[in-house]
Amino acid sequence: ACLASIPVSDGLEQLGADGLYREILRDETVLRLKELGKISDGEGFLERTFLSPASFRATDVIISWMKDAGLTTWVDQMGNIHGRFEPSNSTDKALLIGSHMDTVIDAGMYDGALGIICAISALKVLRVTGKLQRLTRPVEVIAFSDEEGVRFQTTFLGSAAVAGILPESILQVSDKSGTTVQEALRLNSFEASAAALGQVKYSPESVGSYVEVHLEQGPVLEALRYPLGVVKGIAGQTRLKVIVDGSQGHAGTVPMKLRRDPMVAAAELVVTLEGLCKDPSRFLTYDEECGCFTEESLAGLVCTVGELLTWPSASNVIPGQVNFTVDIRAMDDLVRETIVASFSRIVMQRCDHRLVDCAVEHKHSAAATPCDPELTAQLKRATRSAVSAMAPGGHGHAGAESTATPVLMSGAGHDAMAMARLTRVGMLFVRCRGGVSHSPEEHVAEDDVWAAGLALLRFLDQHAVAEL
Repeated sequence: ACLASIPVSDGLEQLGADGLYREILRDETVLRLKELGKISDGEGFLERTFLSPASFRATDVIISWMKDAGLTTWVDQMGNIHGRFEPSNSTDKALLIGSHMDTVIDAGMYDGALGIICAISALKVLRVTGKLQRLTRPVEVIAFSDEEGVRFQTTFLGSAAVAGILPESILQVSDKSGTTVQEALRLNSFEASAAALGQVKYSPESVGSYVEVHLEQGPVLEALRYPLGVVKGIAGQTRLKVIVDGSQGHAGTVPMKLRRDPMVAAAELVVTLEGLCKDPSRFLTYDEECGCFTEESLAGLVCTVGELLTWPSASNVIPGQVNFTVDIRAMDDLVRETIVASFSRIVMQRCDHRLVDCAVEHKHSAAATPCDPELTAQLKRATRSAVSAMAPGGHGHAGAESTATPVLMSGAGHDAMAMARLTRVGMLFVRCRGGVSHSPEEHVAEDDVWAAGLALLRFLDQHAVAEL
């Protein structure tokens, strides 16, 4: 309230004559992160899923912050929150800045929220310093209603609707209670029709770019001792389900040589997958010139078995069936597709050898998303400017040993993947402690929050604010 009441005329004197705006970009932003982190459907842990009671409490708070920044606000038919400043007589395409307001179960308070609040804070600085009226193009902050996909097990409901790639069939997808997306929307006074989805969609002609600030969710920036990094692209992803059927039997009476044990076969397949992704050159050959994948194309390849289920799951029973999930990600789509094909082939070979039956089901596939080179370069310059400005005065980043802004790939999916179907995208990563995310232990240092807000502010200053 105190910050909101400061007059524009003396804003520079009270809110950062040095151009760093600590009070808004760090102090207030951190307080707001903590406030939003307390809005939860869970008792004693953070959980805020699509169209839950907590999501609507969070909506009211986010709208109040957007208005405080001088933005015009509304909520669309998919529950996304919008805050926009529209310059008079501007014909330029809009700059969209956003991230998601939903969380996983037992979440940290920075995932998604950091990008929303940093964007609002940067625009608030423009309002306080009188620069908001000098914007040369529309600038809009979007808090997407669903990215994690916890409730309906389908990601990007919010951003996919804005990008116009959300199929009408999504309305009939059910959550664990049997409630469909359509029913959930209608219970909360949304229209929930194909026509309403069409109203959420933005036209490519109206949007010039999308930028997203997000915590890294990995350990690279911390290892480099640098607060921020720009993202060159988001890895493509394939999700598989492997089903291994054998012969269920008594653990004490079936001789080892006569068993058709799906658990042992599954264990071998999991270890084989690890080897395939740790040292793919042992298994793969591709490239017309060298007969192999390049080191660059294989960089960032990761494979994970995250869930394994057995039936009947008893200590004295040889299982009859074992199912496990496979998550394969890579920046190079051809690498990912080749790994999927190779692993599928190996599954059949190993299962035949062990006399068990196997099936590989494809559950999800998303292509890699490259970030726009021009936006990446602009964010890189803004980051370098922000970190350099903070370092000399002992503002927390004098220990950033590298003068080169790190360029990273993202192994995690983000709303930018959906928004890339609408417009060019750029992303800025923020260092997180231990690389931990999707956990209450998720943490971003206050000065790193500050650096992110300042970098975004400098990006806006350089590319959306008219000079006097």
